[in-house]
Amino acid sequence: MRKHTHLLLALAVVLLMPLMMESGSLASEVLIFGLAAMGCNLLLGFTGLLSFGQGIFFGLGSYTIALTLTRWPLPMPLALTLAVVAGALGAAVVGWVAIRQKGTYFVMLTLAFAQMFYFVAYTATSITGGDNGLLDIPRPSLAIFGHVLWPLTSAWQFYGFVAAIFMVAFWLLLKVSRSTFGRTLLAVRDNEERAGAIGYNLKLLKLQAFVISGAVTGLAGALHAMMIGIAPLSNAEYHTSEMILVMTVIGGTGNLFASVLGSAFYLLLGDWLSSLWPRWLLLLGLVLIAISLWMQRGLWGLGEKLCNLVLSKRRSVRSKGEQA
Repeated sequence: MRKHTHLLLALAVVLLMPLMMESGSLASEVLIFGLAAMGCNLLLGFTGLLSFGQGIFFGLGSYTIALTLTRWPLPMPLALTLAVVAGALGAAVVGWVAIRQKGTYFVMLTLAFAQMFYFVAYTATSITGGDNGLLDIPRPSLAIFGHVLWPLTSAWQFYGFVAAIFMVAFWLLLKVSRSTFGRTLLAVRDNEERAGAIGYNLKLLKLQAFVISGAVTGLAGALHAMMIGIAPLSNAEYHTSEMILVMTVIGGTGNLFASVLGSAFYLLLGDWLSSLWPRWLLLLGLVLIAISLWMQRGLWGLGEKLCNLVLSKRRSVRSKGEQA
């Protein structure tokens, strides 16, 4: 049972959100950015790579799905697949260069790639639409031989589609993180020099982690573009990379389900604060400062502390009862 705890928790979140939320689009956004945060967590939490290039892969997924559904019409499942491939290829290029450096220089390389991609997207108006983005992205229903299997017209119908993809991706990433490959990534994160001395190919491992992260983030970008009907330039901005990274840290690094918590916390808190004050980002910044100071392991770490506290109190009460 414990082996499947995280999978069951993710399933519970997917099933409870329609019961607790009024907006299907906001619920879909939580899962979409949860996917992006999981991709970032594979780099930061499992490999120890602080990347500011996640917006590149998110933007590639958005532009790919937009082009393949509007200018070069393809079946929607094939278009999603190509978005995943685009994200993976973009990550392979960025990773191949960035992993040649460590620490601050690695971070600066990913940031430089993010800025380069943004300005390329801004100037290549014939492909990306420039500042206007790519508009009128359709949301075709999932169909086989003309028979509609899954209509995607309403927000909640699209949420069900996103939820199904999210659960499959979450299960696959769990498999990756618990495999020999995933445990090796943890060894690289904890002591890179020792892992290299043992004989692991560090560059290959980091590149593989980059490719998987890029594929998942590209999928998230494609789903986001389908949800809002636009592939905006903002999806390729540095702010997108920053937001995905913040979600990952809020939830807790080294835990895939924590990425979903971080995504839900960031988006739902932002939605609530924006209704209270136009300058809600200031309030959000104060919350993030508090998390950075007193919750270094994120929301998941806080939950673990509370659970351990409750269990320890129960044990103390039980032991006192037995002594009496």
